[in-house]
Amino acid sequence: QVRLRESGPGLVKPSQTLELTCTVSGGSVITNLDYWSWIRQPPGKGMEWIGYITGSGSTSYSPSLKSRTAISRDTSKNQFTLHLTSVTPEDTAVYYCARCWGDSSRCAGLQGDIRSWGPGAQVTVSS
Repeated sequence: QVRLRESGPGLVKPSQTLELTCTVSGGSVITNLDYWSWIRQPPGKGMEWIGYITGSGSTSYSPSLKSRTAISRDTSKNQFTLHLTSVTPEDTAVYYCARCWGDSSRCAGLQGDIRSWGPGAQVTVSS
């Protein structure tokens, strides 16, 4: 049974870097066929896919966020981390980490088979 939990600051100042870490239990960030993903939902809007890191360490990012996004992992801690630079108030959202399964194309977006979700972390960008 895979469980995920997000952690990190709930308040980030404009122009700074948002960093959220997802801790995985009951599974491994190096598991083949798993796509460890970040998804967010701004207030009053729909879900937005941000990117993923695979069990082999490859990454993929949303074209709209690619220039500001990086996802890394720490295999010894079984964690993966979102780095979003130069944030603005429009980056305010609930951020979720998730486990997508099986297909790189489908997991590069919201059409993938999401097997596990974290509870979500509210991040507010404000001065």
